[in-house]
Amino acid sequence: MADDARKAAIEQEGKMLRRLRFLVDLTFATIAQDYDMSVEDAWRHLIALKTAAVAMFPGKDGTFDLIYLPRFSRLLAERFRAN
Repeated sequence: MADDARKAAIEQEGKMLRRLRFLVDLTFATIAQDYDMSVEDAWRHLIALKTAAVAMFPGKDGTFDLIYLPRFSRLLAERFRAN
């Protein structure tokens, strides 16, 4: 029984990770390709992504900032020619 519960928990975490990767990729592509988007809208998308990530993985705000924030910061700097 404990092995079944552990296996189910691992499968659920894998499912949430795939969902998060999809959301990250979708948000990245949206910001990169929508030339009508303002920098404020791009930040709103990024904040919504972080909110969703923290809802899926509570207490992992710092991990999100460490892994994804640099990637999106580079995108925003390149996309909007800002530092």
